[in-house]
Amino acid sequence: MMGEITAADGRIRQSSFNTYPVARMHQAPTVTHVHLVNSDAAPAGVGEPGVPPMAPAHCNAIFAATGKRIRELPVKKQLA
Repeated sequence: MMGEITAADGRIRQSSFNTYPVARMHQAPTVTHVHLVNSDAAPAGVGEPGVPPMAPAHCNAIFAATGKRIRELPVKKQLA
């Protein structure tokens, strides 16, 4: 939604979280549905696989609500 890394004069402009905004708890969904698929495969992580599809899902939700397609991140630049 907000994350963007920019450079100027060959240096990254964001030095820490005070200049690189990240989503906070009050900006996160209040309900999340998780579905684990039974498998005979060896145990592995279940937290990380849900992260990559989050941005496209968020952009599709914005399109469903507003009719505006988001084609570039961060989202906040596209909604201005």
